[in-house]
Amino acid sequence: MEQKVLRAVMVCLLLMSMAILGRETAAYVETVNAVNALQGNNADTDGIPTVVIDAGHGGGDPGKIGINGAPEKDINLRITEKLRQYLEADGIRVVLTRETEDGLYDASAPNKKVQDMKRRIEKIEQTDPVLTVSIHQNSYHEEAIRGGQVFYYKTSVRGKKLAQILQERFDYVLGDANKRQAKANDNYYLLLHVKEPIIIAECGFLSNWEEAEKLETKEYQDRLAWTLHMGIMEYLNQEIG
Repeated sequence: MEQKVLRAVMVCLLLMSMAILGRETAAYVETVNAVNALQGNNADTDGIPTVVIDAGHGGGDPGKIGINGAPEKDINLRITEKLRQYLEADGIRVVLTRETEDGLYDASAPNKKVQDMKRRIEKIEQTDPVLTVSIHQNSYHEEAIRGGQVFYYKTSVRGKKLAQILQERFDYVLGDANKRQAKANDNYYLLLHVKEPIIIAECGFLSNWEEAEKLETKEYQDRLAWTLHMGIMEYLNQEIG
């Protein structure tokens, strides 16, 4: 009698274990499918989302030159490197379009800027990421203008959502003084030629003395990278679930 009861208990436990395992497997498959659907046909089979971070400019193209003499290309790269560290710590696969101070063009290229942009686009297309973030700094003829702003392609629904999330995160770092809003755009080269969602994050104005000085410090670059990282994770959590 006791053996029959024991066998019955063991069968029940086995059935319960199988049911739990089945639910966990189904949940895992659902998550992987969601990631793959978000990332496209070339998604990795492990279900880990891939994000491309583009450090704007490079090489002979310094980008904006700060009022304090700081070249935009260096600030972009340092923020990008820090952002990669934060994303990878959260299990995100990260690909950088530019990992050195050099641009993505040949020295002999007749139009280095065009070749650089085309190679960035090729790298992004080959990666087929869930999203792309291009890091830049801004400039204006009036020194008082300051703040961070995020741009997205005007017809991109997912790009707009990502931009709005990142813009809100910018406001956390920059405070109430940052009155800027995520803005639609239809003429930035990357926004036109890269599969959405892609956004351009202008982290600050190098034409503003106070902001230019901050943008050169490791502490401020780290804060900006952390802010962008948190926004990207918020977007992925909402899209993937």
